[in-house]
Amino acid sequence: MAATIITTEDLRDFKIELLDDIKQLLNNQSGEITKKWLKSPEVRDLLGISPGTLQNLRINGTLPYTKVGGVLYYDYQEIMQVLEKNRVHNKF
Repeated sequence: MAATIITTEDLRDFKIELLDDIKQLLNNQSGEITKKWLKSPEVRDLLGISPGTLQNLRINGTLPYTKVGGVLYYDYQEIMQVLEKNRVHNKF
C-alpha cells in the first residue's frame, strides 16, 4: 500500500468543503419538521398551545388524529393544511 502525504493545504481544503456541505444541509432543512407523525407534546410545542386547547381541537374535529395503543399521533401535513385553511386575510 502506497503512502500518501497530506499537507496542511489539503486539510484546509477539506475543512472548507466539509463546512460548505454542512451549511448546504442546514439551509435545505429551513426549520421545517421532517417527521410525518407528531405526538401531542410536539404538536403543542409547534402550535404553542396548552394540552386543553389541543384536546378541544381534537374534540371539535379541527385537528385529525390517530390513536395507537393510547398514544395520539397527528400528521404534520394535515396540521399545516388546517393552518392554511383557517388563515385570515385582513384587507388593510
